[in-house]
Amino acid sequence: MSVKIRLARHGRKRYAYYHIVVADSRAPRDGRYIERIGSYNPNTNPASIDLDIDKAMKWLSNGAQPTDTARAILSYKGVLMKKHLLEGVKKGAFDEVEAERRFQKWLNEKEIKINSKKELLSKEKTEVQKARFKEESKVNEERAAQLAKRNAELAAEAKVEEEKAEEVEQAEETETPAEPQAE
Repeated sequence: MSVKIRLARHGRKRYAYYHIVVADSRAPRDGRYIERIGSYNPNTNPASIDLDIDKAMKWLSNGAQPTDTARAILSYKGVLMKKHLLEGVKKGAFDEVEAERRFQKWLNEKEIKINSKKELLSKEKTEVQKARFKEESKVNEERAAQLAKRNAELAAEAKVEEEKAEEVEQAEETETPAEPQAE
């Protein structure tokens, strides 16, 4: 029986997430599997990967073959690096303590890279929000200025009409002739 480490698709249409599973190579993609060793969600930025490194190492050492995507995920999380270091221990290149030290150093560097990317993305997001707020406040100021100008014009027109009305009233009062007396 040939065993594969591969992804099993879940989620709704156009919003998929994946389980990283160990399955028989003849089983369907989303069908029966032997063990679930992690999950992969490409919808987040950066993609979130939850992987049990010990289970993955156990299956790789037992001969499970990862698919291309699963291999990339295993490499990203350091499983293949750890397997490589353990092969060096088996060959006698260095001891197990040195292998673990190298693996932890690699993991720390990888974590720093991931955190810097997350910080950069959040910084860019806040900058975009600030720029949008600035543009929106500029538009609001322009609208307020136009509204104030319009209100001033309306007030001036109302004042002019009021003065005309007063003049008309005064003119009517002065122009009203005395009523002719009846003889």
